[in-house]
Amino acid sequence: MNFLPYSKNQHSQAILALILANIIWGIGSPIFKLALQNIPPFTLAFFRFFGAMLILFPFTVSNLWIKKEDWFKLIVLSFFGITVNITFFFLGLKYAPSINAPIIASAGPVFLYLFSIFYLHEKNHPKVLIGTIISLIGVFVIIGQPILKEGLDGQVLGNLFFLLSALGAVIHAVMMKQINSKYPASVLTFWSFLIGSLTFLPFFILEMTTLHPFNTIDNRGWLGLVFGILLSSLAAYWLFDWGLKKIAAQEVGLFYYIDPIAAAVIAIPLLGETISLLFVTGSILVFGGIFIAEGRLHYHPLHKLSR
Repeated sequence: MNFLPYSKNQHSQAILALILANIIWGIGSPIFKLALQNIPPFTLAFFRFFGAMLILFPFTVSNLWIKKEDWFKLIVLSFFGITVNITFFFLGLKYAPSINAPIIASAGPVFLYLFSIFYLHEKNHPKVLIGTIISLIGVFVIIGQPILKEGLDGQVLGNLFFLLSALGAVIHAVMMKQINSKYPASVLTFWSFLIGSLTFLPFFILEMTTLHPFNTIDNRGWLGLVFGILLSSLAAYWLFDWGLKKIAAQEVGLFYYIDPIAAAVIAIPLLGETISLLFVTGSILVFGGIFIAEGRLHYHPLHKLSR
Protein backbone atom coordinates (compact mmCIF):
# COMPACT_ATOMS: atom_id res chain seq x y z
CA MET A 1 0.00 0.00 0.00
CA ASN A 2 1.44 3.37 -0.96
CA PHE A 3 -0.82 6.33 -0.34
CA LEU A 4 1.94 8.88 -0.95
CA PRO A 5 3.21 10.00 -4.36
CA TYR A 6 6.61 8.70 -5.37
CA SER A 7 9.53 10.98 -4.59
CA LYS A 8 13.28 10.55 -4.32
CA ASN A 9 13.17 12.53 -1.10
CA GLN A 10 11.91 9.87 1.29
CA HIS A 11 12.60 12.09 4.29
CA SER A 12 10.21 14.77 3.02
CA GLN A 13 7.55 12.14 2.44
CA ALA A 14 8.02 10.96 6.03
CA ILE A 15 7.58 14.52 7.32
CA LEU A 16 4.39 14.90 5.28
CA ALA A 17 3.07 11.56 6.54
CA LEU A 18 3.64 12.52 10.19
CA ILE A 19 2.07 15.95 9.71
CA LEU A 20 -1.06 14.42 8.19
CA ALA A 21 -1.27 11.75 10.89
CA ASN A 22 -1.11 14.30 13.68
CA ILE A 23 -3.65 16.61 12.04
CA ILE A 24 -6.07 13.67 11.90
CA TRP A 25 -5.40 12.74 15.53
CA GLY A 26 -5.76 16.40 16.57
CA ILE A 27 -9.22 16.85 15.10
CA GLY A 28 -10.12 13.42 16.45
CA SER A 29 -10.22 14.69 20.06
CA PRO A 30 -13.38 16.83 19.69
CA ILE A 31 -14.98 14.42 17.20
CA PHE A 32 -14.58 11.47 19.57
CA LYS A 33 -15.77 13.52 22.56
CA LEU A 34 -18.94 14.27 20.60
CA ALA A 35 -19.33 10.62 19.57
CA LEU A 36 -18.87 9.36 23.14
CA GLN A 37 -22.00 11.27 24.13
CA ASN A 38 -23.90 8.67 22.12
CA ILE A 39 -21.81 5.47 21.98
CA PRO A 40 -19.94 3.59 24.78
CA PRO A 41 -16.13 3.84 24.72
CA PHE A 42 -15.21 0.19 24.18
CA THR A 43 -17.84 -0.26 21.47
CA LEU A 44 -16.32 2.69 19.63
CA ALA A 45 -12.78 1.44 20.26
CA PHE A 46 -13.50 -2.11 19.10
CA PHE A 47 -15.22 -1.13 15.84
CA ARG A 48 -12.65 1.59 15.18
CA PHE A 49 -9.78 -0.89 15.01
CA PHE A 50 -11.56 -4.06 13.96
CA GLY A 51 -13.18 -2.25 11.03
CA ALA A 52 -9.87 -0.74 9.93
CA MET A 53 -8.20 -4.15 10.25
CA LEU A 54 -10.78 -5.72 7.92
CA ILE A 55 -10.15 -3.01 5.32
CA LEU A 56 -6.38 -3.61 5.53
CA PHE A 57 -6.66 -7.40 5.26
CA PRO A 58 -6.92 -7.68 1.42
CA PHE A 59 -3.80 -5.53 1.05
CA THR A 60 -1.72 -7.50 3.56
CA VAL A 61 -2.99 -11.09 3.40
CA SER A 62 -0.08 -12.25 1.23
CA ASN A 63 2.59 -10.77 3.48
CA LEU A 64 1.54 -11.24 7.11
CA TRP A 65 4.50 -13.33 8.29
CA ILE A 66 6.27 -12.01 11.41
CA LYS A 67 9.55 -13.41 12.75
CA LYS A 68 9.27 -15.28 16.02
CA GLU A 69 11.67 -12.95 17.81
CA ASP A 70 9.55 -9.89 16.89
CA TRP A 71 6.20 -11.08 18.24
CA PHE A 72 6.83 -9.89 21.79
CA LYS A 73 7.71 -6.39 20.61
CA LEU A 74 4.68 -6.36 18.31
CA ILE A 75 2.35 -7.36 21.14
CA VAL A 76 3.87 -4.78 23.51
CA LEU A 77 3.67 -1.92 21.02
CA SER A 78 0.09 -2.87 20.15
CA PHE A 79 -0.93 -3.06 23.81
CA PHE A 80 0.52 0.33 24.68
CA GLY A 81 -0.15 2.08 21.36
CA ILE A 82 -3.77 0.96 21.06
CA THR A 83 -5.13 -0.63 24.25
CA VAL A 84 -3.53 1.74 26.79
CA ASN A 85 -3.47 4.80 24.56
CA ILE A 86 -7.07 4.60 23.37
CA THR A 87 -8.60 3.40 26.65
CA PHE A 88 -7.21 6.31 28.66
CA PHE A 89 -7.82 8.73 25.79
CA PHE A 90 -11.53 7.86 25.66
CA LEU A 91 -11.82 7.87 29.47
CA GLY A 92 -10.15 11.27 29.58
CA LEU A 93 -12.62 12.66 27.05
CA LYS A 94 -15.49 11.77 29.41
CA TYR A 95 -14.17 14.14 32.10
CA ALA A 96 -11.98 16.83 30.52
CA PRO A 97 -12.26 19.23 27.55
CA SER A 98 -11.07 17.72 24.28
CA ILE A 99 -8.60 20.55 23.66
CA ASN A 100 -6.65 19.41 26.73
CA ALA A 101 -5.86 16.01 25.21
CA PRO A 102 -3.42 17.06 22.46
CA ILE A 103 -1.67 19.63 24.66
CA ILE A 104 -1.11 17.04 27.40
CA ALA A 105 -0.03 14.53 24.75
CA SER A 106 2.72 17.02 23.96
CA ALA A 107 4.44 15.67 27.07
CA GLY A 108 5.20 12.70 24.85
CA PRO A 109 8.48 14.16 23.51
CA VAL A 110 9.88 14.29 27.05
CA PHE A 111 9.39 10.55 27.49
CA LEU A 112 10.28 9.87 23.86
CA TYR A 113 13.54 11.77 24.21
CA LEU A 114 14.53 9.80 27.31
CA PHE A 115 13.57 6.48 25.71
CA SER A 116 15.47 7.33 22.51
CA ILE A 117 18.64 8.09 24.48
CA PHE A 118 18.63 5.23 27.00
CA TYR A 119 16.80 2.53 25.02
CA LEU A 120 17.54 3.25 21.36
CA HIS A 121 20.99 4.74 22.10
CA GLU A 122 20.43 7.78 19.89
CA LYS A 123 22.71 10.81 20.28
CA ASN A 124 22.21 12.93 23.40
CA HIS A 125 21.25 16.62 22.99
CA PRO A 126 21.12 18.29 26.44
CA LYS A 127 19.48 21.47 25.10
CA VAL A 128 16.64 19.40 23.67
CA LEU A 129 16.13 17.87 27.10
CA ILE A 130 15.91 21.32 28.72
CA GLY A 131 13.36 22.41 26.16
CA THR A 132 11.21 19.33 26.59
CA ILE A 133 11.25 19.71 30.38
CA ILE A 134 9.94 23.28 29.99
CA SER A 135 7.22 21.86 27.77
CA LEU A 136 6.41 19.33 30.47
CA ILE A 137 5.99 22.12 33.02
CA GLY A 138 3.44 23.66 30.66
CA VAL A 139 1.60 20.35 30.53
CA PHE A 140 1.40 20.22 34.34
CA VAL A 141 0.00 23.76 34.37
CA ILE A 142 -2.81 22.56 32.11
CA ILE A 143 -3.37 19.39 34.13
CA GLY A 144 -3.62 21.39 37.35
CA GLN A 145 -5.67 24.33 36.07
CA PRO A 146 -9.02 22.90 37.30
CA ILE A 147 -7.61 22.83 40.86
CA LEU A 148 -6.59 26.49 40.64
CA LYS A 149 -9.93 27.52 39.14
CA GLU A 150 -12.55 25.31 40.79
CA GLY A 151 -10.80 22.93 43.16
CA LEU A 152 -10.28 19.20 42.70
CA ASP A 153 -12.83 17.86 40.22
CA GLY A 154 -13.28 15.34 37.44
CA GLN A 155 -11.27 17.40 34.97
CA VAL A 156 -8.08 16.62 36.88
CA LEU A 157 -8.80 12.89 36.58
CA GLY A 158 -9.52 13.31 32.87
CA ASN A 159 -6.24 15.19 32.40
CA LEU A 160 -4.32 12.45 34.19
CA PHE A 161 -5.96 9.90 31.91
CA PHE A 162 -4.70 11.94 28.94
CA LEU A 163 -1.17 11.81 30.38
CA LEU A 164 -1.33 8.01 30.69
CA SER A 165 -2.63 7.87 27.12
CA ALA A 166 0.35 9.92 25.94
CA LEU A 167 2.78 7.59 27.70
CA GLY A 168 1.21 4.63 25.91
CA ALA A 169 1.70 6.37 22.56
CA VAL A 170 5.37 7.00 23.32
CA ILE A 171 6.07 3.35 24.19
CA HIS A 172 4.32 2.42 20.94
CA ALA A 173 6.65 4.71 18.97
CA VAL A 174 9.79 3.37 20.65
CA MET A 175 8.88 -0.29 20.17
CA MET A 176 7.73 0.31 16.60
CA LYS A 177 11.06 1.95 15.80
CA GLN A 178 12.82 -1.31 16.65
CA ILE A 179 10.97 -3.52 14.15
CA ASN A 180 9.40 -1.29 11.51
CA SER A 181 12.41 -1.51 9.19
CA LYS A 182 11.74 -5.26 8.80
CA TYR A 183 8.12 -5.15 7.61
CA PRO A 184 5.79 -2.98 5.50
CA ALA A 185 3.90 -0.36 7.50
CA SER A 186 0.56 -1.83 6.42
CA VAL A 187 1.49 -5.27 7.85
CA LEU A 188 2.49 -3.88 11.24
CA THR A 189 -0.62 -1.72 11.28
CA PHE A 190 -2.81 -4.76 10.51
CA TRP A 191 -1.37 -6.83 13.36
CA SER A 192 -1.54 -3.90 15.78
CA PHE A 193 -5.21 -3.38 14.98
CA LEU A 194 -6.00 -7.08 15.35
CA ILE A 195 -4.23 -7.34 18.70
CA GLY A 196 -5.84 -4.13 19.91
CA SER A 197 -9.29 -5.32 18.82
CA LEU A 198 -8.88 -8.55 20.78
CA THR A 199 -8.05 -6.63 23.97
CA PHE A 200 -11.20 -4.52 23.57
CA LEU A 201 -13.44 -7.50 22.72
CA PRO A 202 -14.52 -8.56 26.26
CA PHE A 203 -15.49 -5.00 27.20
CA PHE A 204 -17.25 -4.52 23.86
CA ILE A 205 -19.33 -7.68 24.44
CA LEU A 206 -20.24 -6.44 27.94
CA GLU A 207 -21.41 -3.08 26.57
CA MET A 208 -23.38 -4.74 23.78
CA THR A 209 -25.22 -7.06 26.17
CA THR A 210 -25.94 -4.47 28.87
CA LEU A 211 -26.24 -1.13 27.06
CA HIS A 212 -27.44 -2.16 23.57
CA PRO A 213 -25.80 0.93 22.03
CA PHE A 214 -27.07 0.41 18.47
CA ASN A 215 -30.65 0.81 19.63
CA THR A 216 -30.01 4.49 20.35
CA ILE A 217 -27.12 5.41 18.03
CA ASP A 218 -27.48 8.69 16.12
CA ASN A 219 -25.32 10.88 13.87
CA ARG A 220 -22.81 11.52 16.68
CA GLY A 221 -22.08 7.81 17.11
CA TRP A 222 -21.92 7.12 13.38
CA LEU A 223 -19.55 10.07 12.88
CA GLY A 224 -17.23 8.64 15.51
CA LEU A 225 -17.30 5.18 13.92
CA VAL A 226 -16.69 6.35 10.34
CA PHE A 227 -14.00 8.87 11.32
CA GLY A 228 -12.38 6.37 13.68
CA ILE A 229 -12.21 3.51 11.18
CA LEU A 230 -11.21 5.35 8.00
CA LEU A 231 -9.14 8.27 9.22
CA SER A 232 -8.04 8.10 12.85
CA SER A 233 -7.18 4.38 12.65
CA LEU A 234 -6.61 3.25 9.06
CA ALA A 235 -5.04 6.39 7.57
CA ALA A 236 -3.32 7.98 10.58
CA TYR A 237 -1.69 4.85 12.05
CA TRP A 238 -0.43 3.77 8.63
CA LEU A 239 0.96 7.25 7.93
CA PHE A 240 2.61 7.35 11.36
CA ASP A 241 4.16 3.89 11.09
CA TRP A 242 5.39 4.61 7.56
CA GLY A 243 6.87 7.99 8.48
CA LEU A 244 8.54 6.60 11.60
CA LYS A 245 10.74 4.42 9.39
CA LYS A 246 12.40 7.41 7.77
CA ILE A 247 13.35 9.69 10.67
CA ALA A 248 14.93 9.49 14.14
CA ALA A 249 12.66 8.71 17.09
CA GLN A 250 13.62 12.02 18.75
CA GLU A 251 12.14 13.97 15.82
CA VAL A 252 8.80 12.18 15.98
CA GLY A 253 7.83 13.93 19.21
CA LEU A 254 7.87 17.33 17.54
CA PHE A 255 4.88 16.43 15.40
CA TYR A 256 2.70 16.04 18.49
CA TYR A 257 2.65 19.85 18.65
CA ILE A 258 0.47 19.97 15.54
CA ASP A 259 -2.40 18.24 17.34
CA PRO A 260 -3.48 21.09 19.67
CA ILE A 261 -3.94 23.53 16.79
CA ALA A 262 -6.07 21.07 14.84
CA ALA A 263 -8.10 20.21 17.96
CA ALA A 264 -8.85 23.84 18.85
CA VAL A 265 -10.03 24.63 15.31
CA ILE A 266 -12.70 21.91 15.63
CA ALA A 267 -13.46 21.89 19.39
CA ILE A 268 -14.33 25.56 19.79
CA PRO A 269 -17.14 25.68 17.19
CA LEU A 270 -18.25 22.02 17.51
CA LEU A 271 -18.35 21.65 21.31
CA GLY A 272 -18.30 25.27 22.48
CA GLU A 273 -15.12 24.71 24.46
CA THR A 274 -13.25 27.77 25.70
CA ILE A 275 -9.58 28.59 26.20
CA SER A 276 -8.62 29.99 29.63
CA LEU A 277 -5.63 32.14 30.57
CA LEU A 278 -4.03 29.21 32.39
CA PHE A 279 -4.51 27.05 29.29
CA VAL A 280 -2.78 29.72 27.19
CA THR A 281 0.06 29.99 29.74
CA GLY A 282 0.60 26.25 29.72
CA SER A 283 0.46 26.16 25.92
CA ILE A 284 3.08 28.91 25.66
CA LEU A 285 5.40 26.88 27.89
CA VAL A 286 4.75 23.75 25.83
CA PHE A 287 5.45 25.40 22.49
CA GLY A 288 8.25 27.57 23.91
CA GLY A 289 10.07 24.42 24.89
CA ILE A 290 10.35 23.48 21.22
CA PHE A 291 12.19 26.68 20.36
CA ILE A 292 14.46 26.48 23.39
CA ALA A 293 15.26 22.88 22.52
CA GLU A 294 16.76 23.85 19.19
CA GLY A 295 17.22 27.61 19.45
CA ARG A 296 15.82 28.13 15.98
CA LEU A 297 12.39 28.27 14.42
CA HIS A 298 13.19 26.04 11.48
CA TYR A 299 12.95 22.93 13.63
CA HIS A 300 9.20 23.22 13.14
CA PRO A 301 8.05 20.18 11.10
CA LEU A 302 6.53 22.32 8.33
CA HIS A 303 9.90 23.92 7.69
CA LYS A 304 11.53 20.50 7.62
CA LEU A 305 9.11 19.55 4.88
CA SER A 306 10.03 22.61 2.83
CA ARG A 307 13.68 21.65 3.11
